[in-house]
Amino acid sequence: LLFVDGAERWQRIADAALPALERVVAFTETDGLTTLGAELDAAPSDDTGVEERLAATTGDDLATIVYTSGTTGVPKGVMLSHRGFVHQLEVLTRSLEISPEDSSLCFLPLSHALERAWTFVLLSCGCLNTYVPDPKTVADQLVLAQPTLLVSVPRLYEKVYATARERVAGSGLKRRIMAWALKVGAAHHRAVIAGGPPSTGVGYRLADRLVLSNIRTAMGGPKSVLACGGAPLRQEIEEFFLACGLLVLQGYGLTEASPLVSFPSPQAYRFGTVGQVIEGARVRLTGEGEICYQGPNLMLGYWGQPEATADVLREGWLHTGDIGEVDADGYLKITDRIKDLIVTSNGKNIAPAPIEGLLAADPLLEYTAVLGDNRPYLTLLVSPSLPHLEDIGRQLQLTWEHRDELLHHPAILDEIKRRVDAMTARLAAHEQIRDLRVMIEEFSQENGLLTPTLKVKRCEVEKRFAALVDEMYAKAGHPRH
Repeated sequence: LLFVDGAERWQRIADAALPALERVVAFTETDGLTTLGAELDAAPSDDTGVEERLAATTGDDLATIVYTSGTTGVPKGVMLSHRGFVHQLEVLTRSLEISPEDSSLCFLPLSHALERAWTFVLLSCGCLNTYVPDPKTVADQLVLAQPTLLVSVPRLYEKVYATARERVAGSGLKRRIMAWALKVGAAHHRAVIAGGPPSTGVGYRLADRLVLSNIRTAMGGPKSVLACGGAPLRQEIEEFFLACGLLVLQGYGLTEASPLVSFPSPQAYRFGTVGQVIEGARVRLTGEGEICYQGPNLMLGYWGQPEATADVLREGWLHTGDIGEVDADGYLKITDRIKDLIVTSNGKNIAPAPIEGLLAADPLLEYTAVLGDNRPYLTLLVSPSLPHLEDIGRQLQLTWEHRDELLHHPAILDEIKRRVDAMTARLAAHEQIRDLRVMIEEFSQENGLLTPTLKVKRCEVEKRFAALVDEMYAKAGHPRH
């Protein structure tokens, strides 16, 4: 039984080979298909057997199948149970103060475990949820909807932070004002969170009026819950938002855990970490530092893939594929993914995520992919922000008819290289970017280069742009093939 939302969607799959398909039901009037309304009208009204079926269900029954994002390989269908979701609901509603007066903004796809679990929380608390069909419009929708709750991936926070820095980049006075305001704001809000007396002096009021309130406005006003997940968020960005009166609670999880593994509370957080392991669960580290997790929210397994299930679920422990540390107070810190680690031909192990995180501070570099596995040095593929690219072109007094000309202009390439060199100057020698190329094709979910949480699919990018990658390594006598 297949449900479709109309003729256009049905036409996209009508010719597919689906031998098990018996019936197609459309939500709206569609030629040749029965509608959901007609199906409901024709359904038997006798409820005999429903109570018996309900009584026979358990918390361990399959609730849904959510597919992994495919960042490190082919997506797998993760079987999640009712018990796992209920556990997440209980953990979050106990640690967060959410009421029916709150509202939230949803821009991640509901096929993603993070947004799915958060939506369950909102529904259980009776909150209004505003759905944003196009993630590119989130900035505008935040201002319109004014949500008091927001769960996001790092990309949104990175863009707000980068934009704020960019607006003061050309003026020494503006940079000094922002630095002063952030210092004053950090002291004020740390005092408030600690339960001490907030600053009542003219200094904080001035800092808030000149700088801090503008950031809160861009985020849609004050927030009672502002959370981040899906990938690591840099500590400097956490500090930035706290100074503006917005405490970002950074958690950690994965689809296989429904998805929460650890999460801080407004009363117990530590920047640079992803909080403490959630109630009723445990974490342990292998000798290599891999995080292993055990809790009531573990998946039932991968749909139709018993071997893949056995590979990650061993003796009741989920081997996450993430590398981390646990401090003396039980706060978990994620350092990288095992599958993401780059091992150069010189034997150097390099985590690309922190380098890409540094580069995300520049709004011109919308998406980046650090490469270098089994190569002599690191290189970079850049998907630039086109509006920022045109701004740079005008600043450099360039002329162009089409964007492609701008993307290939030597002055643009030099400017991007200059920015990358400046941001990575303090990295170790083996972590330096030796060469880069700029992509004409934008990175998006539609073309398969981004995951639903806006992470770059590194393997797919390297495969799609193999010719450019080969070009960067050809001078080293180290071709890709």
